[in-house]
Amino acid sequence: MTSPSCPCGRSEPYESCCGRFHAGAAAAPSAEALMRSRYSAFVKGDAGYLLRTWHPRTRPARLDLDPGMRWTGLEILGTADGSAFHTTGTVTFRASYRGGSLHERSRFERVDGAWVYVDGEFLA
Repeated sequence: MTSPSCPCGRSEPYESCCGRFHAGAAAAPSAEALMRSRYSAFVKGDAGYLLRTWHPRTRPARLDLDPGMRWTGLEILGTADGSAFHTTGTVTFRASYRGGSLHERSRFERVDGAWVYVDGEFLA
């Protein structure tokens, strides 16, 4: 029996896609991969991963996730920089949830070689 595809929208099984980042077996190689893994962490309720991948300068002291929130899909609308050759990047996305969607342009930076989420701007 095969595992269901990853919540991030890729067709790979969760364990070999975002799950390996959540487990600490690998680091996201790009800003987009980190964005996808963070969306999957919201779906899975993994606040620890979200905090670990948040820039120390902007990271909240704690994160209380709503257990009733049901995320239903991620659409990457655009990326700028954020590859192995960059130190910063942005990802524009729409994350859908039961009853609505969130449209954001997120900023990412490398800290000690690893991609981290800095902050985001909500878009109309």
